[in-house]
Amino acid sequence: MATKKSKIETSHGTLAVRETDSSGMPLLMIHGNSSSSEVFRNQFEGQIGRDYHLIAIDLPGHGESADAIDPDRTYNMPGYADAFTEAMLKLGYDRAAIFGWSLGGHIGLEMIGLYKGMLGLMITGTPPVSAADLGNGFLPSPHMGLAGKEHFTAEDVDAYAHSTCGEPYDQLLHDAVKRTDGRARAMMLGKFAQGVGRDQAQIVLGDTPPIAVVNGADEPFVNVAFVDTIPFSNLWEGKKFVIEKSGHAPFWDSPDRFDPILDRFLKSLEPAWRK
Repeated sequence: MATKKSKIETSHGTLAVRETDSSGMPLLMIHGNSSSSEVFRNQFEGQIGRDYHLIAIDLPGHGESADAIDPDRTYNMPGYADAFTEAMLKLGYDRAAIFGWSLGGHIGLEMIGLYKGMLGLMITGTPPVSAADLGNGFLPSPHMGLAGKEHFTAEDVDAYAHSTCGEPYDQLLHDAVKRTDGRARAMMLGKFAQGVGRDQAQIVLGDTPPIAVVNGADEPFVNVAFVDTIPFSNLWEGKKFVIEKSGHAPFWDSPDRFDPILDRFLKSLEPAWRK
């Protein structure tokens, strides 16, 4: 599957975009903290990329995107949501499904109501919690200590890169962490803890498109048991999915079991897209 790479100018800075050449329904894939759009390689190179028009954009300060023009405006959930909404509309996608991983899932939740053409949202490694519930949504770990650290040592880069996706390890994970603007980590997590952005537990209780929840059973950072207690107003298929022997990034470590769930979710959204 051929992938096209481009750059788009936004009010938040220049963003790097990669897309498959499929004519299928558009799917925006949003990566996590200190990662890049390359982490969706399995889907871009697999059947998902052949059947759907995949769009993955490097967050400001990440991957091949430029650092934010105004870090205080951009490096937070509402800022990222605004940047991605602006980018999608400039690219000509007024309707699309969204998959958000980790921080990307939080951004997807923040885009509900902002990106009017959201057909549905799948989140992975993303507990939809308020700032007051951060301690319940996430498990204490050295990784979480690094998630908001601005200046990384070489050891920090290596530790964060290895912990984020688990196995199989790839150099692209290391390169993504090393490239990331450290202000993006520090400001995002700091503002999230301060309550900047909407209460995501309330978002999922409100008027939403279908939301699919898929987590790895061996999730090292998110309290999956707590996520199971969070009510959703429009939970896809009425249940939350857990993939056995998978960690924080099932799309990376278990695409053979993750992709069929993603495909079924996307097929359920296609009738609305074709209207």
